[in-house]
Amino acid sequence: MEFNFKNDLFNFSSGEFDDFEQAIPLMSEEEEKLMNESQVPSQLPILPLKNTVLFPGVVIPITVGRDRSLELVRRAYENDKIIGIVTQKKAEQEDPEPEDLYEVGTVAQILKLIKMPDGSKSIVIQGKSVFKIKEYVQRDPYFLADAEQFRNIQDMSGLELDAAIRSVKETSSQIVNLSPNIPSEAAIAINNINSPTFLLNFISSNLNIGMKEKQEILEIQTFSERLEQVMKYLKKELQVLNLSEEIRSKVKTDIDEQQRDFYLRQQMKAIQEALGEDSEQHEVHKLKERAAKKNLPDYAREVLNKELQRLERTPAAAPNHGIIYNYVEWILDLPWEEYSQDKLDLKRARKILDEDHYGLEKVKKRIVEYLAVLKLKKDMKAPILCFYGPPGVGKTSLGKSIARSINREFVRFSIGGLRDEAEIRGHRRTYIGALPGRIIQSMKKAGTSNPVMMLDEIDKVGSDFRGDPTSALLEVLDPEQNNTFYDNYMEMEYDLSKVLFIATANSLDTIPAALRDRMEIIYLSGYTMQEKLEIAKQYLVTREIEENGLKKQQIKFTDESLIAIIEQYTRESGVRNLTREIASVCRGVAAKIAGGDIKKTTITPKEVAGYLGKRKYFPDVAERTTVPGVATGLAWTPFGGDILFIEANLARGNGKLIITGQLGDVMKESASLAISYLKSNRDEMGIPDAAFAEWDLHIHVPAGAVPKDGPSAGVSLLTAIGSIYTQRKVKSTIAMTGEITLRGAILPVGGIKEKVLAARRAGIETVILPEKNLKDVEEIEKDVIGDLKFTYVDRMDNFLDLTLEAEAVENPHQKFRSRKDEKEEAVSVN
Repeated sequence: MEFNFKNDLFNFSSGEFDDFEQAIPLMSEEEEKLMNESQVPSQLPILPLKNTVLFPGVVIPITVGRDRSLELVRRAYENDKIIGIVTQKKAEQEDPEPEDLYEVGTVAQILKLIKMPDGSKSIVIQGKSVFKIKEYVQRDPYFLADAEQFRNIQDMSGLELDAAIRSVKETSSQIVNLSPNIPSEAAIAINNINSPTFLLNFISSNLNIGMKEKQEILEIQTFSERLEQVMKYLKKELQVLNLSEEIRSKVKTDIDEQQRDFYLRQQMKAIQEALGEDSEQHEVHKLKERAAKKNLPDYAREVLNKELQRLERTPAAAPNHGIIYNYVEWILDLPWEEYSQDKLDLKRARKILDEDHYGLEKVKKRIVEYLAVLKLKKDMKAPILCFYGPPGVGKTSLGKSIARSINREFVRFSIGGLRDEAEIRGHRRTYIGALPGRIIQSMKKAGTSNPVMMLDEIDKVGSDFRGDPTSALLEVLDPEQNNTFYDNYMEMEYDLSKVLFIATANSLDTIPAALRDRMEIIYLSGYTMQEKLEIAKQYLVTREIEENGLKKQQIKFTDESLIAIIEQYTRESGVRNLTREIASVCRGVAAKIAGGDIKKTTITPKEVAGYLGKRKYFPDVAERTTVPGVATGLAWTPFGGDILFIEANLARGNGKLIITGQLGDVMKESASLAISYLKSNRDEMGIPDAAFAEWDLHIHVPAGAVPKDGPSAGVSLLTAIGSIYTQRKVKSTIAMTGEITLRGAILPVGGIKEKVLAARRAGIETVILPEKNLKDVEEIEKDVIGDLKFTYVDRMDNFLDLTLEAEAVENPHQKFRSRKDEKEEAVSVN
């Protein structure tokens, strides 16, 4: 607040007052007494003012423009020039009614009337005494009211009054001296005012406070109370001016003559800080508005309010200002309790899943079960699913379909190759460039608290001196703990219990047991040839035609051509290579159409070879098993099932075992088990002792550059070694898998469906499996099995009779003669 001498009291530009003596009537005590004792007319014409409160003794110019007010001024000026001045309660009201006016006002005398060119009139009035309206008796053409005297009580005198008046004058003089907008002569004029009542009225009129506050001062009847109220406003004004002076002094000390721009900015900043209107505070105000609208848990709200208070107190140039600001923004950007509405329509969800993916019945069944339970229970904790299977079977794309089927947001990030634990849990804010972890970042990206979040390639996470990210995932992927997930950057708990986490992996071996235990493993097996054909027809062909700029009527694939591509140009569990080969054909056709050679074509098996070249894969089981010592095993790889040839050969030596082909320890142990079993049963099998003592056994598994391990090749090793020792060829139409033990038992193995698919691709007729794998075969679809026959075994006894031909190529006793027999034979011949 400040004195408004220039605006409210003096108007030198209009020439109404030439100096302060004219503007401030210096009343004597006798004049003041006469003014106070002047009688209020019983009926007063009332002139409403918008933003002015008139005090007794004060002279002010006002402009009259309203029709009602113009009529009142005209009649009053023609008569006794006495009117009642009353202030409106709301300044913006153009046509006030009696109820819109205050009851207490000031009797005024019109001193001067000036007609303006626009039709309005300016009058100079002086306040006389205070009155109170009893009742309005007229509304048109102007307000007329019954009024009564509103007496002011003088309850101070003597030394007390003199001290109070001196204090008021000193404070006012200080304000005039400190304020750059008030002429210094105003202090002289104030000190020349002898009337205590007029002094208070004059100062009250010129205080820069609201109309409501001025009206309250006018309505105070006792002198002491009015004095106390005026002093309160004067002291407050003096404090503001002192603060402004300190700011100006501070800015002045920071001046650099060569940096004028810097000085101006500092001055502006200092003024804005004093007024609370600087840009920094504006940004904080925006954050507060966002915080008021944000739905936050109590603990997060408490942290946010604390950080906002810190931000207000921190200068923009401070190093931690940006840190606090970013932290507050992260709190406001996260979806704390914002959920998307689930569409719990089981039929719709199943329809969407079927539209996007062919097969995968187990996965679809599990998702529909989840929706069913969620529909019944409403607040169930989301399961942690892990899609495990070979590449290219649709694990990642299945996550998008699940999100669409239940109407949730989908976010995906690959954690394959992560080595820093902070990527999951975030960095502490003390570090430069700190950020929350990938989990919290994904929640911000999703915008809801219940998205479908896919953690891709969870089996390929690494660890080093920076920590083990899989350990950080233990809390994330535990439905019992992730409702209080702690991020190092956020430094508070965050609820992840409504997030549907889906992890994908090609192998479970590299996933720590504790993490694997927290997930529900859903195995996605490889596709059969029929499934690949349907996927190609329904999805791949249509997509690749569009991707390569073709139209459906320009190219057509026959079923035979797609089967040829599947069998002759791909060997995989998924459909990635199949997609590439179909794309290659489409590109070849696009080149011919663009060159004008053809307009449209139908792709047949013959034309496939023209676009893709000679076939890449052949069934080679028969030619690989035409000699003894070669057995066909079935193996599981991260890329699906495959056939595995195990070769054995004997050479004169001293019974040494040679193993090649990059076999792991478990596979080497299986070879040792097979040899031990054959040694202990050599008499029943017709194997001479010299075969083990005087002949070296060499075992080799082709594709030597590829590491191989696992116990499931036990029966294949037994067959290959038994074949070379007994000289009986392995049946060319069979393949086998199973783990062997020293006591002669055959134990079950995994990956049966993939191995069955591999056997069928390779042209195998009969598959020999452990008896306990019967349940796995029963779960395989009938069209996958096709014409395959299965034989189940649980013991190694008579196992070789199932896998080897009945007739030996050569008598083992004749072939594996000992050195002693050979010497005796040589002596007898000589």
